[in-house]
Amino acid sequence: MKRIGLLGCGAIGTQIALAIDSGKIPAILTHVYDTKRSQADNLVSKLQQKPEVVANSHLLSSNQLDLVVEAASQDAVRNDAVSILQNKKDLMIMSAGALLDESIFEVISDACKDFDKTVYLPSGAIAGLDALKAVKDELESVVLVTTKNPASLIGAPFFENSDINPDKISEPTILFEGVAKDAISLFPKNVNVAALLSLVGLGSKNTNVRVIADPNTNKNTHQINAEGKFGKISVTVENIPDDTNPKTSRLATLSAIELLRQICSKGLEIGT
Repeated sequence: MKRIGLLGCGAIGTQIALAIDSGKIPAILTHVYDTKRSQADNLVSKLQQKPEVVANSHLLSSNQLDLVVEAASQDAVRNDAVSILQNKKDLMIMSAGALLDESIFEVISDACKDFDKTVYLPSGAIAGLDALKAVKDELESVVLVTTKNPASLIGAPFFENSDINPDKISEPTILFEGVAKDAISLFPKNVNVAALLSLVGLGSKNTNVRVIADPNTNKNTHQINAEGKFGKISVTVENIPDDTNPKTSRLATLSAIELLRQICSKGLEIGT
């Protein structure tokens, strides 16, 4: 069975750990780390099989692991991804927005080749990535429209230089229209799906994003429209927010669990 290390013990990390502990993912969670020790300790207390809590991210990847799951932040990807690969560990990245920094993307890509390791990116809170990968050479336009309750957007850097107060939004309001690269910087914890679309398609400067705050919704909705020589793709996903973190859709967690299950399993796999 594969030995897994967990970097980040928040909402997504906790659900991944519970899936491993229950046997849904055929693996062993051996080590965990979070910048908040109390959060890591709280996670371990929920598990029957107790992983070791390590003191820093370097100690995490220097242990005898097969794969590290990043469920922490874009900063964790920037600071730790290369060292994890250098330590000859595969890596699953949840905070895909960090990869829209071209220098980070190139360094991580080179490290994969240099150390013969793999970085996995779950589909997250959207559907249709398999189709977009298949038609990437024929894509001409990709548009993502993300609609969320204002409460799930509180704390986004967008509001630091905006006159809009998320607590006072009373009707559907377009907060942002632009390219994915800018959307990710302004809403780093809300539109990671824009990064995934960019990476499989036209890039962060040619993938268009609209972010809408709607106080009347209790879902995180992502609508994707893509066109090209192949035809058209339209996908709409209405996500239930995670119970413990409204910024995260339940589907994002389930997507990570399913990909990790595939990595750790043998047998028939469906889809590209």
